[in-house]
Formats: sequence, C-alpha cells, structure tokens
Amino acid sequence: QVQLVESGGGLVQTGGSLRLSCAYSGNIRGINVLGWFRQAPGHQRELVATIRDGGSVDYGDSVKGRFTISKDNAKNTVYLQMSSLKPEDTADYYCAADPVYYCAASDKYYSSNNYYTVAETYRYWGQGTQVTVSS
Repeated sequence: QVQLVESGGGLVQTGGSLRLSCAYSGNIRGINVLGWFRQAPGHQRELVATIRDGGSVDYGDSVKGRFTISKDNAKNTVYLQMSSLKPEDTADYYCAADPVYYCAASDKYYSSNNYYTVAETYRYWGQGTQVTVSS
C-alpha cells in the first residue's frame, strides 16, 4: 500500500500562486510515476501534471506554461507549483501514484505512451486538497 497526503490548497486571487505538496509513504519501491489531477464540481477528473523517473513531465493543455511539477526524492514529496491562477483552476486537486496499463474497472488497455495521463489507471490516491481562485 502507498499513502499520499496532499497539502497547500486554499483561497487565492486571480493571477496569484500556490504550491501544493504531496507526501508519499508506504510501499513506495517501484513507484516510478506520480501525478496531479483535479476535479471541479460537475466535471470529470482531469490531468494536471505527471512526473516520471528520469524527470520526464507532462501537463494538461489548460495548465501548460503556468504550472510546474517537481519531486524531491529525499523527502518523498511531489510538488505542484501553480502560477497565474484563473477562476477556472478552482477544483479539488488530487495526488496519485502508480498507474497501470490495464484498468480492470473499464476493461481497457492503455498505451505505454499515455497510460500515465489517464486518471483511472492510477492505483493510489490522496484525499485531495481544495483550491479556490477568486475573480
């Protein structure tokens, strides 16, 4: 089992910045992908960013150029630096770990090129932290 605990959410004005943190623990050996997803009321959970061993990163289209994902292996923590925040960034933000190619719930196989960008492939999730951007 892997435990993920997010922190750093809150209320910020449009154009402001926040840094989210996610501390991971437990059976983390072999965890080579970590991600941030978000979900706004009435919307599906969507990709924010992922980081893989070696430092490769991916971002959702709506956050490219504004958000940065990073990881501190010594602290077992992954970060999401969010800048130039917009009201549409308002959502619950979730940290996730250990995506898999095959999702039993939907009986789908995903490509090795993009499985880590799909929320349902992740095995472990944090409880979420709320981010509200006021206009």
